[in-house]
Amino acid sequence: MGEESVITSERRFRRATMADLPTMLKIYEHARKLMASNGNPTQWGDKFPREEVVRDDVESQRTVLLVDTVDGEERVLAQFALCPGIDPTYVNIDGAWLDDDPYVTIHRIASSGLAKGAAKDCINWCIEHYGNVRADTHPNNKAMQHVLESNGFARCGLIQLLDRPSDTTRIAYQRHEW
Repeated sequence: MGEESVITSERRFRRATMADLPTMLKIYEHARKLMASNGNPTQWGDKFPREEVVRDDVESQRTVLLVDTVDGEERVLAQFALCPGIDPTYVNIDGAWLDDDPYVTIHRIASSGLAKGAAKDCINWCIEHYGNVRADTHPNNKAMQHVLESNGFARCGLIQLLDRPSDTTRIAYQRHEW
């Protein structure tokens, strides 16, 4: 029996389109299950992010996909919403941001599980292209805390989400490449 050859392209980033929506929803479902199995069942529960939020992110050109190609087929390795401008959730912080300079926020990052290092690649792409990046995560999301901290983000304090009635506390992070 001969060896199988797999041809893989380099990872690249592109904006999501509505054609990507079914794949994106599956990736978020995978991420919710993974978070729950790793001791973080409440951050996204069984419904977040809601389909209408994901759809709005795509329509507003906020969703960025990390993709590669294997044997001629494109695969989505990870996805995130990149939100420029002041995030209303970040106006009040129990702690202090590194600065008040303009920034972008990474929201709703999720990996498909098809490749290692996908979340790290997404975060590094944001730093490289925008310089001043903020993010937040649930206190139980040890994996994302590790990814952010190992990629040079400073833990700035705690924020409270504005879009839900309970389980609102998040750890706020920032990295600013001067």
